[in-house]
Amino acid sequence: MRPSFFKKHLSKLYVQVLIGIIAGILLGHFAPDIGQQLKPLGDLFIKLIRMLLAPIIFASVVVGIARMNDIHEAGRVGMKAVIYFEIASSVALAIGLVVVNVFKPGHGMNIDPAHLDGGAIKAYTTAAEHHSLLDFLMSIVPNTVVGAFANGEMLPIIFFSMLLAIALARLGPRTAPFVDMLDMFLHAMFGVVRIVMHVAPIGAFGGMAFTVAKYGIGTLASYGELMLCLYLTSAAFIVFALGAVMRASGLSLWKFLRYIKDEIFVTLGTASTEAVLPQMLVKLEKLGCAKPVVGMVLPTGYTFNADGTAIYLTMATIFVAQAMNIDLSIWDQLIVLGVLLLTSKGSAGVAGAGFVALAATLASMNKIPASGLVLLLGIDRFLNEARAVTNLIGNGVATIAVARWEGAIDMEQAQAVLNGHQDDDVTEEANAGDPPPAIPPRAHQYDL
Repeated sequence: MRPSFFKKHLSKLYVQVLIGIIAGILLGHFAPDIGQQLKPLGDLFIKLIRMLLAPIIFASVVVGIARMNDIHEAGRVGMKAVIYFEIASSVALAIGLVVVNVFKPGHGMNIDPAHLDGGAIKAYTTAAEHHSLLDFLMSIVPNTVVGAFANGEMLPIIFFSMLLAIALARLGPRTAPFVDMLDMFLHAMFGVVRIVMHVAPIGAFGGMAFTVAKYGIGTLASYGELMLCLYLTSAAFIVFALGAVMRASGLSLWKFLRYIKDEIFVTLGTASTEAVLPQMLVKLEKLGCAKPVVGMVLPTGYTFNADGTAIYLTMATIFVAQAMNIDLSIWDQLIVLGVLLLTSKGSAGVAGAGFVALAATLASMNKIPASGLVLLLGIDRFLNEARAVTNLIGNGVATIAVARWEGAIDMEQAQAVLNGHQDDDVTEEANAGDPPPAIPPRAHQYDL
């Protein structure tokens, strides 16, 4: 009984990843010299996943939109997704602003900006110089399609994929063989994902060992109040804000979190939502969401719907001001909120993107010195785990919400999967990359 019990649970991905995270923390703390040398393990896993993202996103978007009965349906889904993204991001930013003003984690640090060395953040501030709204809009259109795929630039790939899908849809039934071929290619890519996910525990182990070894657990104690505020605020946003959206969609948030537990633990260990994007695409389709909605909303949400990053950006900006004893009026903070609505867009699902967005925010304001980023450099990796997990859950909920709003989700299948009646089969198929279920017929419109 007992050996089979352990064998059953140890075979689950989330258990293996959790073991990797704990082992990484222990090794990084007690043997930091070894821990710092394990960074390539985490980087290699992220690299393995990243090499698959461009073809998977391309095929998912093209197949999903090209198979829509009405091309106007794609525009409608896209518009609903954008409306949801803006509302969710605004709520996340506002919550972060309220919490950081109530608890004031930076108050009493009394940091003199003149004593801060800005050299450590030069790479981030340089990147932030190209983070303006115009730069962001220009970056959507690639210089060349081949270049976008070669460099793994997600937003240009999505843009080109949508144009190609619309063109295929307008050409009609004669493009069906090409779309079917792309669909078969997509299933093959998910098969490769299944192979790569076997090394996820090793990637989580290496990433966590390096983080703890380099920055030390003592760093956590020094900035404990800020970290506690961010983690609790992120949890509150997930439970109350995203929980309300799931209830409006007719599904349970807790059951959904249990359904994607593997992806949550991988994201926690790697601090990257990109690491689980392929699996999330499959799992949301298995849940009953129509493939066109999943293929359009989820990848786009990785760029436009970073709820966890939005919470972090507000709290981090005000934290730096508090630490330097910079008094910000209500109007100043509203300006910060407005700036963050722009700079928070385009944050990729990789570690460090939020830090670049933060540098862009401070660079666009005159009151808070950009050198204040040095205060966050040591703990950014720990903070990134909270925002990455929140981003992951937020984008999953966004896809379900838009699918429900569009009437493109099979509620009976969703309830069955979340209740565990199909959980084992779904998880196995999701990892195996088997073909997703047929797109459910359009139901009635639902208002959230």
